[in-house]
Formats: sequence, C-alpha cells, structure tokens
Amino acid sequence: MPFEQARRLQALPPYLFKELDRMRDEVKARGVDIIDLGVGDPDRPTPPQVVEALGRAAADPANHQYPAYSGLNVFRDAVAAWYGRRHGVRLEGGRHICSLIGSKEGIAHFPLAFLNPGEVVLVPEPGYPVYHIGTLFAGGETRFMPLLEKNGFRPDYRAVGEETLAKARIIWVNYPNNPTGATVDLKFYEDLVAWARRRNLIVASDAAYSETTWSEKPHPSILEVPGALEVAVEFNSLSKPYNMTGWRLGWAAGNEELIQGLGRVKSNIDSGVFQAVQLAGLAALEGDQEPVRAMARLYRERRAVLTEGLLAAGLSVCPSEATFYVWVRLPDGLSSAEFSSRLLNEAGILATPGRGFGPSGEGYARFALVQEAARLKEASARLARLKF
Repeated sequence: MPFEQARRLQALPPYLFKELDRMRDEVKARGVDIIDLGVGDPDRPTPPQVVEALGRAAADPANHQYPAYSGLNVFRDAVAAWYGRRHGVRLEGGRHICSLIGSKEGIAHFPLAFLNPGEVVLVPEPGYPVYHIGTLFAGGETRFMPLLEKNGFRPDYRAVGEETLAKARIIWVNYPNNPTGATVDLKFYEDLVAWARRRNLIVASDAAYSETTWSEKPHPSILEVPGALEVAVEFNSLSKPYNMTGWRLGWAAGNEELIQGLGRVKSNIDSGVFQAVQLAGLAALEGDQEPVRAMARLYRERRAVLTEGLLAAGLSVCPSEATFYVWVRLPDGLSSAEFSSRLLNEAGILATPGRGFGPSGEGYARFALVQEAARLKEASARLARLKF
C-alpha cells in the first residue's frame, strides 16, 4: 500500500552525504579501492581520557535515568567556563547554555522556536544544508546569501532587499566555514551584530570548527562582541575538535530568551543528552587540550600533502587556516558533478561536488582531510596522473 510522504519531505533535495554514500558504494562494488574524502568525519579516535570518563559515568546508576532536558548543570557550567578561558566571555551555564544531541540537532530545531510560517531565514550558500532544511521544516522561507570567493566567502547581507528583511527573523553565519574553509575577524561579527540589532534579527552562528584551526590566534566567537547577547546564539560541538562525531554532544550558547526557546522545543521533542556522555564531554573541555592542537597541526600537514596532487592536476586550491576541508576551484566549463564523477570513476577518490552545498558552490569541490598521510599521498599521486 503506497503512502505519500508529507510535502515538507517532498520539497527536500536528496540529502547530500547520503547520496555520496550511494555513489561510493556503487563504485566500490566494482572492486575499486576508494579513498573517501567526502564526509567530514574525523578518522582518529576520541582522546583516551574522554573514553575513560564515559566508562566511569556509564557504570554509575545515577546516570541511567532521564537526563535534565537542558543539560547537566556541571556540563553547562563547564561550557561557560570554556568560553571564559577561550574567548574572555562571561556566561552563566544555567541561563546561557543548552546541551544538544550534537549541534546538527540544535541547528535543525532552532527555527521551530522562533520562526512562523512564511517568515524568512537568511542562509549562506554554499553552506551546511541543515540551515535550509530546518527552515523548511518550520514552514519558513529561505533566502540564500551567496558566498563568493571575491568577497572572501563572506555574505553581503547588506544587499538583502527591504521587502525580504521585513519578513526576516534569523540570519545564519558559519565560521570557520564549511565548505570553503574561510575565516573571519572580530570586526565581521561586530558589524553583523550592530546590523542585526538595528533590524531586530536573530543571529545564529555555527562555530563547529572554531577549534580546528592552526592560526596563531583563536578564531573569534560572535559572543565576544559587546551587545551580542542581545541578539545572538552560537552553536558548537565536541564532534570535530575531540573526534567525537558519533557521541552526539554539543551546545547552544547565547541570549537567554533564545536558549529558553530552543530548550522548550527540545523538551517536547527529545529527553536530553545521556548524562554519561555529558560527563565525558566535561572531561574533554576541562582536560588537556594538546590533543585538540595536535589534530589541528595534523590537518595542516595533511592539507599540504593533498594540495601537492591537486596543483599537479591543474586545480586551484583556496587558501585556508581552518577546518579539515580543502575547497578547490575547478577549471572553467567543468561542472562540480562531472568532476566528482570523473574523480571517483577514474581515480577512486570521493570528493563532494560544490553544487551540493548550493548554487554558488558550482565550479568547486570539497575534499575532507579524514585519511592518514599514506592514503593522502596515494590520493595525491592519483590526482597528479589526471589532468583537468
């Protein structure tokens, strides 16, 4: 008996990374050795002290019951303390922090708290698909802001028309940026906060890659800006810096009303994060941060290895000091889908076509540095044999 899916699902394009898995599996079934540089999933294990903390917490029966909806107080306080150490920002865990089942969950649910049907969300593209998906699920309308190389992959939000702004409720930004690897300085956030305050707009900042950087200075948080707590919420995650993608632990931090609204949605949808996982996250935030810095250095080294092959193949690499992605400009006339298909079928390398992140991603491709150096050297050699 056929059942028709809801229109909100019919309106969605195929989820990008699920489609990549399908393509990879088809070629792999032919016996091809695939070097998977598609999905951004760290290949190194979680630091041992975090795993050990989980074991201790999971063995404690006190953690076997329902957790607090908004998160353990000790975890939220640890996040607030982390902001103090890392960014010089004073937050209160109980007021300004909400635990998330990974930042993706919070990003998807946030529009449900503050967006009415027909209202507008300003979304950067190329960008993480969930900004748009969460908007659609909430009945909102997405207005895309192109991220162009000539603008340093920064949105020209001031170019948004007055008619659109009259209906706009939320603007998303994401730095360090996925997929381009672009970064911003504090002035970018200062200007954005001032503009949003004048417009009475919510600024939602996705900072999931804030610690995956090898710059001399920490990447700024939007919450460093005076007045940001009036309009801003920042989403972050332990997934990338601590190699904890499968653990599903993140947070939202910022304006108290925004945190309360998100928490109200979550209390009606889920039952919070397993307390043992939050206690493991506490160990990550309060423990030795050298593993985080070591991973950032490793990604810089891996980037250099892969870049050699990309350049030899006649491709252009966009500069970056953050994330574990390499954003590559393709030769004129070569679509990102054609490039990714040829790369997979002729070289056994899986890369993400830039068009999958939005129209402005056309003409680019993204490589994730989630393989060991030996495999990246092999990928580099395979790339060098191709000419584009």
